[in-house]
Amino acid sequence: MKYILRKIVTVIVTLIVVSGITFFSFNVVPGDPALLILGTEATTQKIQNLRQELGLNQSLPERYINWIGNFIKGDMGKSIRFSQPVKDLIVTRIPVTFSLAVMSLILIIVISIPLGIYSAKKEGTVIDAVINIISQINMAIPSFFMGVILILVFGIILKLFTPGKYVDYNKNFIGFLLYLIPAAFSIALPKIATVIKFLRAAILQEMSKDYVRTAYSKGNKENMVLYRHILKNATITIITLMGMIIAEVLAGSIIVEQLFAIPGIGRLMIMSISTRDFPLTQALAICIAFFVVFINLLVDIFYQIVDPRIRVR
Repeated sequence: MKYILRKIVTVIVTLIVVSGITFFSFNVVPGDPALLILGTEATTQKIQNLRQELGLNQSLPERYINWIGNFIKGDMGKSIRFSQPVKDLIVTRIPVTFSLAVMSLILIIVISIPLGIYSAKKEGTVIDAVINIISQINMAIPSFFMGVILILVFGIILKLFTPGKYVDYNKNFIGFLLYLIPAAFSIALPKIATVIKFLRAAILQEMSKDYVRTAYSKGNKENMVLYRHILKNATITIITLMGMIIAEVLAGSIIVEQLFAIPGIGRLMIMSISTRDFPLTQALAICIAFFVVFINLLVDIFYQIVDPRIRVR
């Protein structure tokens, strides 16, 4: 319990630091939000009135305290570009990004784990070499370029979907999921290759240990030793890797959503940065940071569950 409480405190401190860095970074960037809202033809008086309304006439520490206080209460401010509450904009985009992330993770788990196990079992064979070569190629291709290839092959050549014609999940949920599949693959394929290599290496490392030879000496078959003993100990490496990958999936979706015209959190982030929509960008940065540190917290907790030998003082 003390370990979990200590981790929760670390999460809170991390979010406070991230919020401070995010707030002060965006507020020292040249550009007056009031001028962006009213336009260059606005009078000085109108600009001053709006600055006062937005609280821009206060000092940075005062603005930060007011902003973080309102944020904790659930008031994330008002978007400069969309003239809507930031909270409403984020809530409407979360299901899209969440669906894309979940679909990508399902693809990663379903494809990489069986292939990683199979590659380790077939070490030194042609099949193992082919899997390694394909994995190296996928690792070398960034998600955004993989997305371009998938759009070209499946969208333009095979015409399995229409690039740029996003299907709203409220209108056609099946069509929405089908549209996300190429985007999910573009995010998942490089991560699949990474998991395959790490899982294969972890399994081969465990195979050389004494407890494996002891298990074989007792007459256990290969599959029993692999699935009951080796994989259990190799899981620690995969948990660490999956924690990193989940955060990378969210980061990868920022570019992929823009590429596939998917109206999720990632695309909203790019639009908010390009238009200097400070309230929206700051809120999105905090939400993403919370997601990353929360995943890391879950990974640390899973360590204790999966391997009781691990004890953290």
